[in-house]
Amino acid sequence: MMRLMKLACLLVYVSALAAAAGLVGGALAALSQTVAAVLVVAHALEAAIAFKYVKLYEGSLFVSIVLTLLFGFLHWLPLARKARRPTV
Repeated sequence: MMRLMKLACLLVYVSALAAAAGLVGGALAALSQTVAAVLVVAHALEAAIAFKYVKLYEGSLFVSIVLTLLFGFLHWLPLARKARRPTV
């Protein structure tokens, strides 16, 4: 299910880029660009709020922030769940 939701996020961004490049026009272009902008702003807020989980990513912090900007809770929620699990 997470992969499907990540794919949906990517499709929104690809359609917004296509609209920006002039490959898509009309209402679909405006809608896709608006939805993509709202997602990025919401995900930026998530990155700030959930930063303690974002920084738990095993890769670089920069990559984790970019992934959070792209996917929001789909990236940091598994990190938060992993952090909450008791270690044996």
